[in-house]
Amino acid sequence: MSTKGKVKGIISNLVIVTVDGPVAQNEICYIETGNTKLMAEVIKIIGDNAYVQVFESTRGLQVGAEAEFMGHMLEVTLGPGLLSRNYDGLQNDLDKMLGVFLKRGEYTFPLDEEKLWDFKPLAKAGDVVEAGSWLGEVDENFQPHKIMVPFTFQGQYTVKSVVTEGQYRIFDKIAVVTDSEGKDIELNMTQKWPVKKALTCYTEKPRPFRLLETGVRTIDTANPIVEGGTGFIPGPFGTGKTVLQHAISKQADANIVIMAACGERANEVVEIFVEFPELTDPHTGRKLMERTIIIANTSNMPVAAREASVYTAMTIAEYYRSMGLKVLLMADSTSRWAQALREMSNRLEELPGQDAFPMDLPAIIANFYGRAGYVHLKNGATGSITFIGTVSPAGGNLKEPVTESTKKAARCFFALEQARADRKRYPAVNPIDSYSKYIEYPEFEEYIAKRISPDWTKNVNEMKTLLQRGKEVQEQINILGDDGVPVDYHVTFWKSEVIDFVILQQDAFDKIDSVCPIDRQQFMLNLVMDICRTKFDFSSFTDVMDYFKRLINICKQMNYSEYQSEAFNGYLKELNEMLTLETAQK
Repeated sequence: MSTKGKVKGIISNLVIVTVDGPVAQNEICYIETGNTKLMAEVIKIIGDNAYVQVFESTRGLQVGAEAEFMGHMLEVTLGPGLLSRNYDGLQNDLDKMLGVFLKRGEYTFPLDEEKLWDFKPLAKAGDVVEAGSWLGEVDENFQPHKIMVPFTFQGQYTVKSVVTEGQYRIFDKIAVVTDSEGKDIELNMTQKWPVKKALTCYTEKPRPFRLLETGVRTIDTANPIVEGGTGFIPGPFGTGKTVLQHAISKQADANIVIMAACGERANEVVEIFVEFPELTDPHTGRKLMERTIIIANTSNMPVAAREASVYTAMTIAEYYRSMGLKVLLMADSTSRWAQALREMSNRLEELPGQDAFPMDLPAIIANFYGRAGYVHLKNGATGSITFIGTVSPAGGNLKEPVTESTKKAARCFFALEQARADRKRYPAVNPIDSYSKYIEYPEFEEYIAKRISPDWTKNVNEMKTLLQRGKEVQEQINILGDDGVPVDYHVTFWKSEVIDFVILQQDAFDKIDSVCPIDRQQFMLNLVMDICRTKFDFSSFTDVMDYFKRLINICKQMNYSEYQSEAFNGYLKELNEMLTLETAQK
């Protein structure tokens, strides 16, 4: 018999319910108001009082209203048909909802119950299976969607039967397994899993090492992120977070892309809905939306649902990782998620931490980021979740608690800078403040030496050193003036500008420059570093400026030309002649 209760107190969307039986942390309940049932989640229990956060507006809810507890945590439904869908944070299919605005208490089933799927069996009668084992697969938008033994199963099971190849609906029986006590269990294509609990159906979770190629030079070359890695992009309004996210989503080497819009302004979320269906996947030539899932919670949606959205997105990502697929999860913005945690913490009258955020905010963020990663599955296959979140610090303050806590958890830091954005140097990633800890991993160095070049790490470190020296020289020039520093200082500064204009800056809206393959990145890095290692002799700082401006212009034209094309090679020849002439005149 399910536990029931009555509403005792209401503080916005925090409701205190007096219960008549046992309840558990994170258990779901429904509170009746009029003819509507509001979904809520238990977040604190004191005696016979359960504090629940309601995922809807509590307007009109009265003390004395009845509540019924469901005996399970907040769950997502997993199965074929998730791709190309638009969900809210509770996995309601937004396309099935009626009207422009979401109605309170309206919940929809996330999958298509009537669609027929072409099922191919992978297991056979007599096979010993366990949670996460593959029973068969269906084709979902050209992706091999594995039908798995439910993750909730404990121990080993024996396959009694699997249906033959054919067309089936998601709730049709596709297999029967027998447990250790001889009990037969019928399985279909769907299963449920609680979002706050990590999926761990794998044997090993080693340190990731394989470069995730995004086609964005300032990431791949300067601060690489790996397949199964974690990173975050902090930056003030207008610095290009959304454009950079779209570029990574479109170009990264991933099978599945999940966009979690967590508390962003409604117009930015609408941009995702409008733009993503129009984007062409450079890997397949089809629409990017075919392999994309959008979890949308805008800033005017209830706070509690905003918090749930990131967990819903991560659980779906873990589901596809268990199929041996590479998943890219983008969350925009985790600041709104942290603000939702702060609001609920304040209403619970908990001891506040810095800026009134919960005291355990660093642990919550670290635990969430820790669910990403590169894993070895039980059948020998590998899968990965690469997680990149964005942070929207108030006033661009990178010392605020959410940014500081995320820096401790994420291994890549792509700091967007207002000054670079104001100078139209996009992507506006600060090359000196940003970093990637993966570049220090021996496994990554070994992989890069084989994949690209043994000199790659050395060139990148030398490039960063030159950028730092260029910044120091620029500060001296700003203080002392152009005539106040030696000509050699100007040469050092302009060499750093070559790196900035040719490597770090990229045109996201140009057909060619928007995507830079790793082989081309290596060629341009070697070219730029050869220029930086060349010794020049100029008589005045104006000569330095004129020479390097012409040199940068040629290199930029190379970036806008097809790699190894006639135009590209023509600019390369012109560049070599320019360098040869200058060094010959010394």
